[in-house]
Amino acid sequence: MNRMNTKRGLSFLVLLAVVSLAGCSKEKTRTAPSPETVRNVPVLAVQQANVPDLLEAVGTVRAAQTSDAASQMMGNIVEIRAHEGDHVQRGQVLAVIDDSQPRAVVDRATAAELAAQQQRVGADSDLTLAESTLKRYQTLLEKKSVSPQEFDEVKARQQAALARRDMTKAGQAQAQAALSLARTSLDYTRIRAPFEGVVTGKKADSGTLASPGMPIFTIEDVRHYRLEANVNENDLRYVRTGEQVSVVIDALDNVGVKGKVVQIVPAADTASRTFLVKIDLPTDTRLRSGLFGRAQFSRGERQALLIPRSAVVERGQLQGIYVLDQNKVASLRYITLGEPSGAEVEVLAGLQDGERLVAKPGAVDLNGKRIEVQ
Repeated sequence: MNRMNTKRGLSFLVLLAVVSLAGCSKEKTRTAPSPETVRNVPVLAVQQANVPDLLEAVGTVRAAQTSDAASQMMGNIVEIRAHEGDHVQRGQVLAVIDDSQPRAVVDRATAAELAAQQQRVGADSDLTLAESTLKRYQTLLEKKSVSPQEFDEVKARQQAALARRDMTKAGQAQAQAALSLARTSLDYTRIRAPFEGVVTGKKADSGTLASPGMPIFTIEDVRHYRLEANVNENDLRYVRTGEQVSVVIDALDNVGVKGKVVQIVPAADTASRTFLVKIDLPTDTRLRSGLFGRAQFSRGERQALLIPRSAVVERGQLQGIYVLDQNKVASLRYITLGEPSGAEVEVLAGLQDGERLVAKPGAVDLNGKRIEVQ
């Protein structure tokens, strides 16, 4: 009896399993639902195109003229008249050094020059008298009214007066030179701007002991900037002095400007094996020293895949596009982009020539949807 019940139970379980498998089989044979269709969507086929082959060299924006206003004498700085950011004119006093000692030297040299001048006046008077006397004795000698000895004595006095005048003349010149030197030393107590520009650095304060050659200020000519870019030694053949090149300054909204190559430093940097190229930039009040920039030099043309920037979909830090398969179903594919060029951008990886993609997906999620071509 038990055996019969066991067999009946097993038969029931087998029947139940068969029914379940049959039900699953029917579910698998059901057709998948059709994807949603989106109409009036612009689609384009990607084709390779010839684009400029550009060599990009990164660099730094610097003022074409930069100077350190340094002290030319030793002394305590008693006054600072300029600070970072101040616009200064050529010759403007930026700082003052204690001038008590140089001023005393000027006063002494002035007195010495005045004394030499008075001595010169006295010597000139003596010489004038001696020459007049000599002329009179010359006339008397011709008339034999004076002896030759008397004439020789007068002539000797004239020669002595002439020598004394020449000596006082030399002494006056020496005194004037000493006065000029003293005034120059006094002028060294004023640190002046070498040209019109902006103070970008102040390296001393009042009370600092200045010494010859010690920089006090850094001045930059903000009217004229350059991009100093480093070019690899193997790419230097693409750079030519005088050529116009495109320069992109990131801080200026990545807008390209036209620059001119004005100098190629002939010596390479031994560490990086690069050459320094200086490129003049057009006048722009937004330019500042230290800004990052990129110079683009032409190397001819190359083939590239370009797509509209409107086709790119942003997903966090990733960029993707909607690519259509043979059934016109869109799928989101992440790609690697290059530098933008106007309304287009180059695709470096993730897309093949001839593939079709959505030109303007906008904010709509088209992944897995059938696209009705516009």
